[in-house]
Amino acid sequence: MDLSNLKPAKGSTKNRKRIARGVGSGYGGHSSTKGNKGQKSRSGAKHRAWFEGGQMPLQRRVPKFGFSNPFRKSYSAVNVSTLERLVSDGRLKAGDEVSPQTLAGLGVVGSKDLVKILGGGELTTSLKVSAHAFSASGRKKIEDAGGSASITE
Repeated sequence: MDLSNLKPAKGSTKNRKRIARGVGSGYGGHSSTKGNKGQKSRSGAKHRAWFEGGQMPLQRRVPKFGFSNPFRKSYSAVNVSTLERLVSDGRLKAGDEVSPQTLAGLGVVGSKDLVKILGGGELTTSLKVSAHAFSASGRKKIEDAGGSASITE
């Protein structure tokens, strides 16, 4: 290694325009790449991405309607056919306790989701299922298969 093949360390130099550093830089002159006049040519110029130059902005022009309930609970739905598929795949076995944490561990629902068991499909295996909510048909199919359904908090 000698002085003829030295290079700056990786990441130590920036590849950007240095404007307003004289005419010889190529980005100097009276406007320094900013065009002529106007708000964006001034020093310190910035404005929000949604600013429309004083025109009534889009988010204020569009009519608003409806209501979003901040206390709404949304449940992740799990059909009894999904439980049956987990048993047939060997990921659950008869008599197992199935909780929201179990389902999250198996990747069926998210770890913080509220779980509601629905009655879609058939269940032939006896399982002890606990969830945050049950549909009437889901609870009935679990109990008809010899299992139990209980609500968790």
